[in-house]
Amino acid sequence: MDAPLSVPIPALPAAATPAPAPDRAFYRRMLVWPLLGLAAATVLLWTFGGDRWLADRLYAWEGHAWTLKSHLLTATVLHDAGKQATTMLWLASAAAWLTATIRPRLAPWRRPLAYLTLTTLAATLLVSWIKSWSDVDCPWDLLRYGGERPWLGLFAARPAGLPRGVCFPAGHASAGYAWVASYFFARATRPRWRRLGLAAGLGLGLAFGIAQQLRGAHFLSHDLWTLAICWLVALAGYAIALDPALRRGAATTEAR
Repeated sequence: MDAPLSVPIPALPAAATPAPAPDRAFYRRMLVWPLLGLAAATVLLWTFGGDRWLADRLYAWEGHAWTLKSHLLTATVLHDAGKQATTMLWLASAAAWLTATIRPRLAPWRRPLAYLTLTTLAATLLVSWIKSWSDVDCPWDLLRYGGERPWLGLFAARPAGLPRGVCFPAGHASAGYAWVASYFFARATRPRWRRLGLAAGLGLGLAFGIAQQLRGAHFLSHDLWTLAICWLVALAGYAIALDPALRRGAATTEAR
């Protein structure tokens, strides 16, 4: 009797490992709640006069003049030196990124450092671009606070011949708030330090923003919108460059 034929059975293909699902709860917390807070604050500050209420009190506290406009602390330290310090901080980040690109042992740091360098730059440039066309006055420009321009409502037509306003959002505060990206940078590299990174970015932005409000350069809403812009840029950059679930999902889609 002939031996039965031995037919090799092909092995089943290994099941593809599904890409991990993005943490939707994380993105809801990071996106929805900040946007709701911004909307509520905007209504309070713009519609119900919160900006003017606070600026009125700062102006009165300083003797009905922006006496801190040229003060050593607000103008020299927090504005001029603060701007230089954050520029140096950005250059250090860029230098670290460049170093990581040419040293193999630092390869794991290339993407996080690229994220930190590019998102901080993008946030400040975006704020500067919006300032270039938003046409909003600084408090110190207004008749109400010793300036020469009338107060204009949010949707009021700007009179012909009135110089352009270049004060919204707050440019100097963006040099600090852009570093809220440190939260996401730390989340991807050293998660235990993420709250410290957040505190650093918020602290810098608050210091710069309060100094500018004391100088008469901005209303509170200008700073809040700057924070929102910087936060959204940092979050979007994290989703694109650092979130492991989204990156793996994109790579899986490309491979199919």
